[in-house]
Amino acid sequence: MDDKRQGAISGPELGDSDIATVLAALAGGSQRVERVQLSDRIVWIKRYRGSGFRLAARLQGFVATLTGQPVLRPSSLITPGDYIEREVRQIAAFTRAGFLTPTIYYRSKTALVLSHLGVPISKLMSRVKAADADAHDALLVRCALELGRLHAAGLCHGRPHPRDFILEDGRFGFLDFEEEPAAVMPLAVAQARDVWLLFLQIASRCLKPETPQRAYIAWKNAAPSETEAALRQVMPLFAGFLPLARFLLRLRRGQDLVRFIAATDFLATVTGSKPQTH
Repeated sequence: MDDKRQGAISGPELGDSDIATVLAALAGGSQRVERVQLSDRIVWIKRYRGSGFRLAARLQGFVATLTGQPVLRPSSLITPGDYIEREVRQIAAFTRAGFLTPTIYYRSKTALVLSHLGVPISKLMSRVKAADADAHDALLVRCALELGRLHAAGLCHGRPHPRDFILEDGRFGFLDFEEEPAAVMPLAVAQARDVWLLFLQIASRCLKPETPQRAYIAWKNAAPSETEAALRQVMPLFAGFLPLARFLLRLRRGQDLVRFIAATDFLATVTGSKPQTH
């Protein structure tokens, strides 16, 4: 599948029939992410679209400039080709650091064909949730640990989530590298943002009350001290919205508010940034 005009990247060899299957799927499909079964493996087609106007992102950028808070800066508004360049660049960086990432089979102007990795952590959690709370929460702790290892390697994920973390034969891997916050803010701040985003999941999905603390310790023991310091600096900003979030939750219960309160309350407490109440 070597096509220099489309910027193809060499990967494991595919047979002629598999190449035809992939090309047909590329030409005929429209799904954002598409699973394609080949003769001996599964591959994924990931299609990229432009950023568009993205009013929310522009407003977020305005607020970041107004408040002088780098952690609020959104990723740049980019074209499909830029998204692909970013994803290819991030996959290469993660691979060099020793983390499990998808292999790139093929690259066009608007899509990548990627290898299938293992099972997403989110699916593993769903499988054991009803029967084994310890195993369920151990997966969340593992996510925090691996994020700490990633930060120690000088990297950040951008939007860490159990659905984008993979286990394959005991190895931990990462998917979806469309965000690159370190391009618009200091690395330590981008990594601190990673932590807050992951704890939106950990603090709200854990089954045992001690799990967030265990996860935080696992991350902290692996992560660089600069990132912990950055987390302490950014948490007062998020914690300042806790009273408003709790008020809104009384008006209407929403999962986004629940996740925000659970994560922000925990991290604000553990970093000493929780607002004083009277």
